[in-house]
Amino acid sequence: MTSSTPFPADFLWGGATAANQIEGAYNEGGKGLSIQDVMPQGIATPRTEGPTDDNLKQVAIDFYHRYAEDIALFAEMGFKTFRFSIAWSRVFPLGDESEPNEEGLAFYDRVLDECEKHGIEPLVTISHYETPLHLTETYDGWVNRDLIGFYERYARVLFARYGTRVKYWLTFNEINSVLHAPLMSGGINTPKDQLSTTDLYQAIHNELVASALATKAARELAPQAQIGCMVLAMPAYPLTPDPDDVMASLTTERTNLAFGDIHVRGEYPGYYLRSLRDQGVELVITDEDRALLKEHTVDFVSFSYYMSVAETADDSKRIIGEGNIMGGVSNPTLQASEWGWQIDPVGLRIVLNQFWDRWQKPLFIVENGLGARDQLVEVDGRKTVIDDYRIDYLNDHLVQVGEAITDGVDVMGYTSWGCIDIVSASTAQLSKRYGFIYVDRNDDGTGTLDRYKKKSFDWYAEVISSNGASLTR
Repeated sequence: MTSSTPFPADFLWGGATAANQIEGAYNEGGKGLSIQDVMPQGIATPRTEGPTDDNLKQVAIDFYHRYAEDIALFAEMGFKTFRFSIAWSRVFPLGDESEPNEEGLAFYDRVLDECEKHGIEPLVTISHYETPLHLTETYDGWVNRDLIGFYERYARVLFARYGTRVKYWLTFNEINSVLHAPLMSGGINTPKDQLSTTDLYQAIHNELVASALATKAARELAPQAQIGCMVLAMPAYPLTPDPDDVMASLTTERTNLAFGDIHVRGEYPGYYLRSLRDQGVELVITDEDRALLKEHTVDFVSFSYYMSVAETADDSKRIIGEGNIMGGVSNPTLQASEWGWQIDPVGLRIVLNQFWDRWQKPLFIVENGLGARDQLVEVDGRKTVIDDYRIDYLNDHLVQVGEAITDGVDVMGYTSWGCIDIVSASTAQLSKRYGFIYVDRNDDGTGTLDRYKKKSFDWYAEVISSNGASLTR
């Protein structure tokens, strides 16, 4: 065990969640339907026509009614920050109304009350994979420029209401994920196999403009706040030293790096513009759009990190395997989780250094964790989970965060994904558990919803209280 720590004294330790994966109460408090209400199996299957009884997200883990209990447990771990999202359709049930739903706003007032009670800094995501269903069905989601105005109105309501209470904001969750999941990430109703490349990239542009407008609004209404973008980070390594493989890995990485480039530098990079030309894409970009992007860049860059991939230019080596479910090819040097996500702690250090060298903006790791099938057992009369595998995973990644800080990278904080068990976004399962807190609910909807502390609960509490000094190398 180390006796010192590279983590700064003000490092923001905590955990992260999303409204659609924890709140439940999908039809309470004046909430409208969101795209999540017609995605009972996550991104794996097509949307349904309406809500179905097999959608675990209708109840999720019932945070809507149990938020005080859960935030108290986060405080017991010593959280300095709690990342959660606001459900757009809880504030604007349809998404295009002129006035917000007061009952929805009041719920988040109560959540913030509990955070303040326990001295926990809120980190709020404005849009996290839950576009109001009405905007999807009526406008085809972010393909339509009208959503820019609807989103700006929504963001301004949030800044006006909570601007003095929330210091850290994220505009969109994993904004680059729209490339992989147009419905979940972009609220796009057109099926992925029928969506034109031009419409997809126009939707991306519309979201980027909306993000800039939100940043502009925050600086008007909440000038003390810090606004960040949020991207999915996934380093791509060349499968071999062949220069063509190196170029293939660079091309793959740039599909993600472009989003940070635009948020930080305020303009489209040349390689991105070439990619659009090569695909025959002509976007509608106004002079006002260009000015907004240039003038309203972000204060910090936040990201999720779960895995790396390898890349090759040799199609004969492009074999579909468990370790490349998010693209790329399997890396033969790495192990994978139960869900095929390759485990690469050093990749987190690589990403941190790459982003810092590229953008020179403070970085915030707002998602990282291990999804696994946990077994509830009884130890000394107490129900718990002996999740040493999760402790090992998180320890090894956090050690690499410390190495990156020692490298000179400015890292603001770390929020472990699914700090309490939640419904998985990708598979809509509860059996894919990430949390330090076990929630007694199963994939078939049975369970008491009781909360139990896992072994990792006490481990993370020690990591936080020691500011990382308890991590083992």
